[in-house]
Amino acid sequence: MNMQAILKQAQNMQKDMMKAKEEVDNTVFVGESSLVKVEVYGTKKIKTVKINSTEPIETDEIEMLEDMFLVAINSAFEKVDKMTEEKMGKFANIPGLF
Repeated sequence: MNMQAILKQAQNMQKDMMKAKEEVDNTVFVGESSLVKVEVYGTKKIKTVKINSTEPIETDEIEMLEDMFLVAINSAFEKVDKMTEEKMGKFANIPGLF
């Protein structure tokens, strides 16, 4: 294989990687717990936070609500990591790439 063919192949691979990363970054992932719903972008920036309660929240319930936020956010981030691995994992075993 000549050098131009290798460079062309590397350029194509780079385009594929950028496309996969862009797809992950632009996807919205949802994490939920019983009262909290969080939407995050693939960049792990939070898009929305919603509290699903028809009742007023009492002061003594704040700690429980904080735990629910953690569960929802971590759930969404796990989904980001899973999709990132699915999309980008195929590029991980290429020598000299990273």
